[in-house]
Amino acid sequence: MSMLHVENINVYYGAIHAVKDISFHVDEGEVVTLIGANGAGKSTILKTISGLLHSHTGSITFLDQKIAGVPAHKIVSRGLAQVPEGRQVFLQMTVEENLEMGAYTRPGSEVAPGLETVYEQFPRLKERRRQVAGTLSGGEQQMLAMGRALMSRPKLMMLDEPSMGLAPILVEQIFEIIQTLHKAGTTILLVEQNARMALSVADRGYVLETGRILKTAPAHTLLEDEDVKKAYLGG
Repeated sequence: MSMLHVENINVYYGAIHAVKDISFHVDEGEVVTLIGANGAGKSTILKTISGLLHSHTGSITFLDQKIAGVPAHKIVSRGLAQVPEGRQVFLQMTVEENLEMGAYTRPGSEVAPGLETVYEQFPRLKERRRQVAGTLSGGEQQMLAMGRALMSRPKLMMLDEPSMGLAPILVEQIFEIIQTLHKAGTTILLVEQNARMALSVADRGYVLETGRILKTAPAHTLLEDEDVKKAYLGG
């Protein structure tokens, strides 16, 4: 079943045409990745899906409902959560307060069970639950941003550059967590500049360049594609 269907969207920043006639889909249970160089339009696509930007054309359908033009907080309550680029955690608040903020669309009775689930997935966050988020390492802040998104109980989680600025060992940890979340039943749309890592955990990939989709294929096929190797895999 197609959980998310994006059709023919065009997004502008003033006179700059950032996303050009983009169409793709994410099926239930998949990990789909959008890869491409910085400025290819990947993050713009996620912001458009989550209601932070608007497309001049086309449609975005999530769980058989059109969501283009729906306010961002209502999109979250329908089961679509975004982990933003650069983490954007609330630095002056504790880990647990950050997580509770992620549950703002859920009934109060779901907060405690949600925290329990997040702490199972992220034991380090449980250890640091009373710590102020601004004192966490970059990797821990990324875990916190992912945990905060999980508190909304998403059916689809969109991750925007989760490995950005992290040491290689932490990048591996974050991608292991992505695989764990996927195995636990979360459908994932992943935007990532580290194409090799993204394709290693994804089912399918779309390659973007200057706002257009150049090619799409199963992830294992893209890993062996000579053009993709040259442009994004250093091979």
